[in-house]
Amino acid sequence: LFTHIKNLFVPFPKVKSMEGLHGLEKANALFHNLVAEKKVPGLAVVILDKGEIQLQKGYGFANLENRKKIDPKQTVFRIASISKCITGLALGKMMEDGIVDLDESFYTYVPDYPKKKYDFTLRQLASHTAGIRGYRGKEFALNQDYSIKEGIEVFKNDPLFFEPGTGYLYNSFDFVLLSLAMQEASGIPFKQYVEKNILTPLGLKNTFSQQKSVRPSAVENIAQFYTKTSLCFKQAVEVNNAYKLAGGGYLSTCEDVAKLGKLILQHKLLTKETYDQLLTSQIIEGQPTFYGLGFQVSQDVKGRSFVGHVGNSVGAYTNLFVYPEKEKVVAILINCTDPKVQPILDEAIDSVLNL
Repeated sequence: LFTHIKNLFVPFPKVKSMEGLHGLEKANALFHNLVAEKKVPGLAVVILDKGEIQLQKGYGFANLENRKKIDPKQTVFRIASISKCITGLALGKMMEDGIVDLDESFYTYVPDYPKKKYDFTLRQLASHTAGIRGYRGKEFALNQDYSIKEGIEVFKNDPLFFEPGTGYLYNSFDFVLLSLAMQEASGIPFKQYVEKNILTPLGLKNTFSQQKSVRPSAVENIAQFYTKTSLCFKQAVEVNNAYKLAGGGYLSTCEDVAKLGKLILQHKLLTKETYDQLLTSQIIEGQPTFYGLGFQVSQDVKGRSFVGHVGNSVGAYTNLFVYPEKEKVVAILINCTDPKVQPILDEAIDSVLNL
């Protein structure tokens, strides 16, 4: 109740009329109204067209308590499953350097993992076709300071859901195992490998492996993370995503996430052949899964092809859509656990893509 009363005194903006609006003006009003109608506490948006900024703006609050506004260049959000795209790039780099073989058994790299009924490969882990289970109960919001190797204790003794290669089950535990295999194969802690071989070469200076690794000058820019209730936004529960860094633990700014999308569009760092593997949907029993290796490879609500990821985490909801045919990148970061606003985001994105 006290939180609700405090929220009442936050100066939310007034709702804008949508009448007669099109293109960027319509998108801007839709994003603005998400805050004005108290659907989200705040969001950052960056839209690029052929590498040039079409829209870059913060809406609402990084922190409701002190009324700090969101800045798309500086506010640091949890990026949730967009983290998988970063891991996909790291996997591609390891593959190119001969450190891992995508079609090699996971047990080649982690021989002491409990044996299952079936073997599974790194490719199957990266594409969610290995049969590993998803979250149960409160595992989504685990607040334990586990290393990657310690984190597998949560699920390592459970059986596979299906024979690998015969089904698709999206989950983040796949990427816990994938990152464990990657660090065992390289002999380098996963986060260090990614920082040295992906983040630094791509110039993603405001992308961090976890909150305690955020550089001191950027600490004050970390958004407060919220959960939406029927009455108000309340601060999200404390979580520690260190062990599932590869699948959903990174933090970043919207500017950096859009830059990541631009670099993916330009096929930076990796060869075209590697990108073709990462960005091609896996096929199960003759049907596409709409997922590559760390990337959604799908279509938006209007049937336009994109690669990227939607993410949902404690205190965060995120979109990264890269449209190769239109050479557009859309990055949206929200500091609230799934606020159920994807249809509005889709409408705003559609209005921009129709320009």
